[in-house]
Amino acid sequence: MTLLILIIVLALIFDYINGFHDAANAIATVVATKVLTPFQAVLWAAFFNFLAYWVFGFGVADTVAKTAHTMEINLVVILAGVIAAICWNLLTWWLGIPSSSSHTLIGGFAGAAVAHAIAVHGFSGYIGEDGTTHYWYQIVSWYKAGKDGGMPSGVIIIIAFIVLAPLIGAIASYLISIWLLNASRKSIGPKIFTVLLMIATVWFVYSQMVPFSEIEKPRFESHFWSVVFDSHNIKWFLVAFIILTVSGFCLIFSSLNLHQADAALKKMQLISSAAFSLGHGGNDSQKVMGIIAAAVAVYINTNHGVHMDPWLDVVLPNDDTGVKGVMPSWIPLACYSAIAAGTLSGGWKIVKTMGSKITKVSSFEGVAAETAGALTLYFTEHLKIPVSTTHTITGSIIGVGLTKRVSAVRWGVTVSLIWAWILTIPISAILAGLVYFVLSVFIS
Repeated sequence: MTLLILIIVLALIFDYINGFHDAANAIATVVATKVLTPFQAVLWAAFFNFLAYWVFGFGVADTVAKTAHTMEINLVVILAGVIAAICWNLLTWWLGIPSSSSHTLIGGFAGAAVAHAIAVHGFSGYIGEDGTTHYWYQIVSWYKAGKDGGMPSGVIIIIAFIVLAPLIGAIASYLISIWLLNASRKSIGPKIFTVLLMIATVWFVYSQMVPFSEIEKPRFESHFWSVVFDSHNIKWFLVAFIILTVSGFCLIFSSLNLHQADAALKKMQLISSAAFSLGHGGNDSQKVMGIIAAAVAVYINTNHGVHMDPWLDVVLPNDDTGVKGVMPSWIPLACYSAIAAGTLSGGWKIVKTMGSKITKVSSFEGVAAETAGALTLYFTEHLKIPVSTTHTITGSIIGVGLTKRVSAVRWGVTVSLIWAWILTIPISAILAGLVYFVLSVFIS
């Protein structure tokens, strides 16, 4: 029990570090464009980090919890993974490198699990509980096909989104920027496109709504409010709100003078940064929730017959057997509180890199980048894929820079960031493996 509590405390410390490490992702552009002071910006971001508690479900947490097969690992594996993730996060924060806290955690968890499998079984095959031959590398869930043709999961999919998440963010921000640029012109074409997009958005979001009869645990007695605040529905409402807000601005953009347009864009930046902070909180907090849930599941698996307190009532979902997941409310509440507190602590070194070193950012670019980043995070969270908020917003800022000219992006800085992204998972995995072997000497 002592080891489990230590893991939970360290996981929450990692969540706190994640908050100040990634605070720059949501606030760099609003600080760079002087929409908010640094102190106001971190308050703004922290509030929406915590608000994500009422918006998102546990899909990403489930994916992270299943990085390694919990029936074949022990608590030392998770402890080693968390320690390695904390060390790498602190090092990259100190150096001002906006690396991925998400991939640090995934790499640490997977690396420690592989080290455990090698330590226990060596490199030769062994007979698993299912009666088949297993190998050390199979302890990690590398790839699992999606149920009924759905999105596949596994570490390979997470690695793929190291490239895909910033690419999606870059394409989305580029298209949004082009849309805004055309909307500033006094022609009817962009307005027709905007109206059609608004109609398509309303139709699509309405088609995605879950009716009251299909909501498993309604939050209110009222059918209307239960539908509105269902975790699945509220994400789509937010998507609609973001797109319709930008659309409304596009319809009047051409009638505004330069001063009025800049003032309106600065107000919209508050909305776009809030939307991104919601996505940051919902995405990154769930990763720590997944680690804590995995730790509790491992503790239960390795302590058969021991009476478990209600606060340890954790069940990992299993789509193959139809088992529904159970997570006590203290886990998400603690994780969202920790990341919000971390955001309040700021991360000014990374703010400088994200807000000025990649490309010069104005209110116009800030709205486009943050809107694209937020939509990307909502999309990946819907698919239950843990992605890097750092990679996502960096890609979005690059996409904005490309609308001016290719040389507007400082590619020297960008290439350095990409190297940090590529190295994060393997370095975290190797570090976690070493930490595991050291801990195994002292913890039986």
